[in-house]
Amino acid sequence: MTEINRDVVIVGAGAAGLTAANALRRAGLSVAVLEARDRVGGRLLTDVIEGATLEVGGQWVSPDQEALIETVADLGLDTYSRYREGDSVYIGPDGVLTRFTGDIFPVAEATEKTMVDLIARLDEMVAATDPDRPWEHPDAEALDRISFEGWLHEQTDDQEAIDNIGLFIAGAMLTKPPHAFSALQALLMAASAGSFSNLVDADFILDKRVVGGLQQVPLLLAERLGDDVFLDQAVRTLEWSEDGGVRAIADGMSVRARFAILALAPVLYPRISFVPPLPRLQHQMHQHLSMGFVIKVHAVYDRPFWRDHGLSGTAFSPYELVHEAYDNTNHDDERGTLVGFVSDRHADDMFRLSAEERRGLILESLSHYYGEDALHPVVYYESDWGTEEWTRGAYAASFDLGGLVRYGADLRAAVGPIHFACSDLAGAGYQHVDGAIRMGRLAASTIIEEARA
Repeated sequence: MTEINRDVVIVGAGAAGLTAANALRRAGLSVAVLEARDRVGGRLLTDVIEGATLEVGGQWVSPDQEALIETVADLGLDTYSRYREGDSVYIGPDGVLTRFTGDIFPVAEATEKTMVDLIARLDEMVAATDPDRPWEHPDAEALDRISFEGWLHEQTDDQEAIDNIGLFIAGAMLTKPPHAFSALQALLMAASAGSFSNLVDADFILDKRVVGGLQQVPLLLAERLGDDVFLDQAVRTLEWSEDGGVRAIADGMSVRARFAILALAPVLYPRISFVPPLPRLQHQMHQHLSMGFVIKVHAVYDRPFWRDHGLSGTAFSPYELVHEAYDNTNHDDERGTLVGFVSDRHADDMFRLSAEERRGLILESLSHYYGEDALHPVVYYESDWGTEEWTRGAYAASFDLGGLVRYGADLRAAVGPIHFACSDLAGAGYQHVDGAIRMGRLAASTIIEEARA
């Protein structure tokens, strides 16, 4: 087995790990990045499927994501706006489709007022929530004991308003049923984007895309590191000492270093044998974090036919199998692409079916938004991160009820020479590439400071 020496060994070649590695190199520290996959990028993957270029993983850039925007500019990448001209569509609980513009769904007047009031109330609560320290919210204990669904039911008995407000956090972001996470976790999700209103505004949260695909960010960051990135090297054992020093043992090599950064999702930490074991606190904490689950559906057509009907491609309904969908046509592509999402329990149900049955039901749901033409894509593909050995869900890990107050303050804390960095641990940019970059920068700056002490 090959053994090398570095100042810092980084486990995971996603945006967090590669950002940290580049920052450490600039500070004069030597690095080795060990990646279990045969590619870099982690939860970012731009792939060509049957001749169509698809963003299998993360893809959007929003105005609040300053760290990502800075990195995109530094790498010389261009962006373009998501297509949004024309009407959006909403399907209500009665199955009726309504075209609309703006952020608020076309619902009954009383339901609209309730939704507006709930958004205002949530914005007020988010304003009192520091995304880096949500457990310091004045009502953190109570908010972390009640599910987001339970909290919504305390506010109103308007079920359609509850379903729609829940959609913005549960289906669209955490990809868990709204009874499975706390109201405080929902506030963290909203605070990470600046406000709950920002999550409601699709034109804000899904603003731009990178020409050629967002995976170019980790690809170009890895290119700067050259031979210091090692693929197909799953770290099996991490030996460490409280006094300093680590040894990462992978499938074909080992790295001795002063520090380590685990730049992978917390649900993957148990894949590594720690010698000695991590402290009891970490063992308990990591058991209260779990990934959500979503199927990202890509349907490519010979043309963006919905535009001919004056539709933007934006569609919502908590009552549809595909709860939201968008025009995802690539820059300068004559073909049209729709991207839709099937999350949490619906995704579970879909994977109990055959691939043919699943495709039929998903395309039928898309046809409810866009008409019969949606039934006949020239390319159809499902992103299923739940079966990815080195991801195991999407988009990120979140705590169960009570976990955020109980463990949140310890989530990023280093254990001796071992530091942690990934989008799952972020405040601002939580569960987005922006958050991964922020956490990579933070871990690197902490190590640089310790190395110079």
